[in-house]
Amino acid sequence: MSFSAYKEVVEEGDTIMLYLGFDNMHTFIVKRGIVFQTRYGALKHSDLIGVQYGSRVHLAKGYLYVLYPTPEFWTCNLPHRTQILYTTDISMITLQLELRPGSVVVESGTGSGSLSHAILRTIAPSGHLHTFEFHEQRAELAAEEFKTHGVAENVTVTHRDVCEAGFQLDHVADAVFLDLPKPWLAIASAKQALKLSGGRICSFSPCIEQVQRTCETLTQHSFHELKTMECLLRNYDVRTIALPLADLGPSDVIEKGKIQPGLGDGCAKPAQQDAITADLCKVESLDDENKNDQRPYNISHVDKDEDIGRSENCDTSNRPAKKMRTGQEKSVFVRRHDFDLIGRSDGKNFSFKSANPTLQMPGHTGFLTFASLYPS
Repeated sequence: MSFSAYKEVVEEGDTIMLYLGFDNMHTFIVKRGIVFQTRYGALKHSDLIGVQYGSRVHLAKGYLYVLYPTPEFWTCNLPHRTQILYTTDISMITLQLELRPGSVVVESGTGSGSLSHAILRTIAPSGHLHTFEFHEQRAELAAEEFKTHGVAENVTVTHRDVCEAGFQLDHVADAVFLDLPKPWLAIASAKQALKLSGGRICSFSPCIEQVQRTCETLTQHSFHELKTMECLLRNYDVRTIALPLADLGPSDVIEKGKIQPGLGDGCAKPAQQDAITADLCKVESLDDENKNDQRPYNISHVDKDEDIGRSENCDTSNRPAKKMRTGQEKSVFVRRHDFDLIGRSDGKNFSFKSANPTLQMPGHTGFLTFASLYPS
């Protein structure tokens, strides 16, 4: 299997994702004879072999989904060896570095491999990633993961402190990414690694003081178009809210030359008046087909002979009331409410969608500083 490709059926040795809920996912390698315990019951690895990815698997107390691994899923479930970058920042890095299939990218440091997997998926099948990690054990574990995930041919893992020894690459990279405590120490080496035709560089730093010093060094080494940004994700909880409809009496209805006043409208005047309130819209009375219409007021049968309804602020001040057609049902004027635009009603309750920010949400992770190196 490979993170940069896709296949249909689970095989032994595959790394798969088990989805039990939005905040409950698990990752493991399929091996015969192994049993994985979940809150819905025991899952035998052998039962997954031959199952199509995306399938629902039923257990004793529920079910789960078997999903093909992607860099996004891997970011949510990988074993943390360091602090990692998440999809919000990764998406901006991929965009701003202008990565595409065939790109050559230099990364330091490798860490847990969250960004590395996303880069490898983007530059596949012909691109290459040179990733550097100063911690030897982390470098070895990352190299083993890349091999297991089928992307080893597109990545070179090197154990080296680039702040001290540099990248030791000459004009091979289209883009460079730095996630270092002192990124300004690697700027000169990063410039040497970029192609003579130019390229892009990105530095991730949690503190604004690091950003300031990095920008000064980038300027000294002839980088241009410096831009620093912070990517924050704001989650909203979308719910359906149901509220009871208040009984405020009948709406204003003009019927057969009479006005029936609604609550708060004061004294009604005869229908012979020339002015009709501007927020009245003419609709045909309910017929047998739409007596069960779920909207609080039926406005679906607007009289086609009049221009009413073309604008919410229709002017009817100089328009006389239309006479009743012979042999047809009576016409009524009904005040239009906001309910017609934002929700639905069952006669007793009015329901609508509400989006509220969650009480807890991810905060500051770091600043992304981007710059361009022009052809020399």
